Amino acid sequence: MDLDVFVSAHRAEWDRLEALLRRQRRLSGAEADELVTLYQRTATHLSLIQSSAPDPQLTGRLSQLVARARSAVTGTRRASWRDVTRFLAHGFPAAVYKSRHWWVPTALLSTAVAALLGWWIGTHPEVQASIAAPSELRELTRPGGQYETYYSSHPAASFAAQVWTNNAWAAALCLILGVFLGLPVIWILFQNMLNLGIGFGLMSSAGRLDTFLGLVLPHGLLELTAVFVAAGTGLRLGWTLIDPGPRTRRIALAEEGRAAIGMAIGLALVLFVSGAIEGFVTPSGLPTWARITIGVVAELAFLAYVWVLGGRAARAGETGDVEAAERSATVPTAA
Repeated sequence: MDLDVFVSAHRAEWDRLEALLRRQRRLSGAEADELVTLYQRTATHLSLIQSSAPDPQLTGRLSQLVARARSAVTGTRRASWRDVTRFLAHGFPAAVYKSRHWWVPTALLSTAVAALLGWWIGTHPEVQASIAAPSELRELTRPGGQYETYYSSHPAASFAAQVWTNNAWAAALCLILGVFLGLPVIWILFQNMLNLGIGFGLMSSAGRLDTFLGLVLPHGLLELTAVFVAAGTGLRLGWTLIDPGPRTRRIALAEEGRAAIGMAIGLALVLFVSGAIEGFVTPSGLPTWARITIGVVAELAFLAYVWVLGGRAARAGETGDVEAAERSATVPTAA
């Protein structure tokens, strides 16, 4: 593209659009139609310049024009309960469903790693000795020891809030750091599986694996699922940098990034539920079978929410991204 020729050919349209946007009085019907037409043309011009002959100064001017024109055409939009309902019923579950090919394998592989680490620690006394002194290990694993009292060491409400904050932050890190080719996500995930494997191995070596599972499963099923979803989405975001598909890398990252931000909000709500279970159910006096049942029901409810509502929304075209009217204008991309 010859940028000078392109600017000469369309400068009058841009100037006219700017003049219409500066009008203080109410536009007539013909002027409003002209404003819409010029807005659409300028948005196309902006996309062409960005993809073919990027010029910072011209791009900045046209971006401002398109943003002002969009606001004039669509009006100022405020978030409403309709947006919340759409997000919870369609956007979030669809985004989780569409990323299942990333987070389901992540969950299976991570669980296998945690089990392998637990077996290795539980069957090798020398590995246990490298973790802590024998007296400290006995204090951790004995009846009424630190593994059991951990969940009741603070008031339930404050403990649930602390757990929720920590887990939500870990999930957000997985989503945010995915842009670094997913490498930090793998490290965060490994640290979580290592902690789980250590507890599994030490308690099984002490003959108290049933107690350990009774303490972990009520909240851990839903909590770990949320972490796996965040990690899988972060890895998917990192892969987008390598292979954006038919989209340009900038557009692909923008779309996947917006969906990831929405998932961070949704997962925070999921982790709030698991934190409440960890704070109020795990340390409660309920029988072990009852506590585990609550955890299983919460996990199955989340999976049904994703596969039923999310699957239906995804098949209808929902991606978890913002609505089309709120996205930047783009030109078609060849497959």
